[in-house]
Amino acid sequence: MDETARRRMRHAARTKRDADRKNAAAALQRALDRRDNGGSTGH
Repeated sequence: MDETARRRMRHAARTKRDADRKNAAAALQRALDRRDNGGSTGH
C-alpha cells in the first residue's frame, strides 16, 4: 500500500470517529434535555 492510500484510510477513520462522537454527544444532549425540561419542545 502506498503512502497516499494509507493517509486517506487514516483520515477516513478519523472522520468516522468524529462523526460517531458528534452523534453520541447529540444523543446525550437530547437525553439530558428530555430529563431536564420534558424535551426540546417543552412537552
